[in-house]
Amino acid sequence: MKVLVVGGGGREHAIVWKLSQSSKIKQMYCAPGNPGIAELAECVPIAVSDIEKLADFAIKQQIDLTFVGPEEPLSLGIVNYFKEEGLAVYGPSKEAARIEGSKAFAKEIMIKYQIPTAKYAAFTNYEEALAFVRSEGAPIVIKADGLAAGKGVVVATSLEEAEDALKSMMQDVTLGLAGVRVVIEEFLEGEEMTLLSFVNHSTVKPMVPSQDHKPVYDGDKGPNTGGMGTYAPLPHIDSSIVERVIRDIVQPTAEAMEEEGVPYEGILYTGLMLTKEGPKVIEYNARFGDPETQVVLPLLETDLLEIVIASLTGELENVEVKWKDKAAVCVIMSSAGYPGPYEKGEVISGLDKVVHPTMIFHAGTASKDGEIITNGGRVLGITAIGETLKDARELAYKSVEKVSFNGAHYRTDIGAKAFH
Repeated sequence: MKVLVVGGGGREHAIVWKLSQSSKIKQMYCAPGNPGIAELAECVPIAVSDIEKLADFAIKQQIDLTFVGPEEPLSLGIVNYFKEEGLAVYGPSKEAARIEGSKAFAKEIMIKYQIPTAKYAAFTNYEEALAFVRSEGAPIVIKADGLAAGKGVVVATSLEEAEDALKSMMQDVTLGLAGVRVVIEEFLEGEEMTLLSFVNHSTVKPMVPSQDHKPVYDGDKGPNTGGMGTYAPLPHIDSSIVERVIRDIVQPTAEAMEEEGVPYEGILYTGLMLTKEGPKVIEYNARFGDPETQVVLPLLETDLLEIVIASLTGELENVEVKWKDKAAVCVIMSSAGYPGPYEKGEVISGLDKVVHPTMIFHAGTASKDGEIITNGGRVLGITAIGETLKDARELAYKSVEKVSFNGAHYRTDIGAKAFH
């Protein structure tokens, strides 16, 4: 088979790495890809948002399957367009991808189908939003309704912080159209958990649970990022809680989408808060999470391609998805200044010193004059696998120490919560 993966970050590197293990694939392409992906697939310089060009490439190269990584092309309707062109493509339709593309749409689904989530209100009027925030007080959560590349959520611990977030999104339009409408939610207390699932209509095949670390600094301090590291599975969280999430949240979500006439096919990301009242949904994503993918896929024993093909042919319920009895930890190395302004073009050294069973997933890199350089906020994801979480964690941090670039930053407490 010939396969095209759309995207060029750490998530897509992990997807390409996993797909490359399938004996059925004879040629793999990635658009636009990155230097790490280039070791496994032929990189094609087409932007993820250039849907027509991507489809033309797929037709010309006789691609048998396209796997869409990021949220932007999904929200733009790449799946609808490819299907109209008679191309096999994996991911939710434009309509189903609204579960991520519009926070308000996702909330409406949850309220209608009684899926546990935080209380909320949505606003397009700044003055009304401000009045609501002042009446509710802090802590409170302010979310841009649209896609904001992981930067559209502010957990405000003070009223001043909440008001600043509203002004930034709604008046200064710092997030563009994404923040024209905001969703304001009650602050939920508890531990976070991510559960990714392969979904085909009402068939749900959950993956191993993982936990992301969003704030940029140790101890969950500082502004939110796209994710500074993650680990899986979660030995300190009882399996009965995971089963409850599948039964009360993920399965009903898949059935709700079906009921609404927007059947879901692809990867469903469910971000959860484990509160005293039970698990509640913080957010949905219409694709693999980044960096959760970098720990979940290395633990997947079943051929990823087989799962995707079964989903596309309506056979997902007949596939046994198997997982390794091991643990994985991913530590993100970011550029100095991220998630604010950061420098690009710093030379990365030590990549060749990291060896199996540790993997380096390239997130924001480029090549120049035969060297790998930084080209993004999150630069690398160093993922280690171990028999236990402790083993994986030790190995991940030993590997991180071998890699360096000017201004490199990483959290030192990824996975530490599991030991408290």
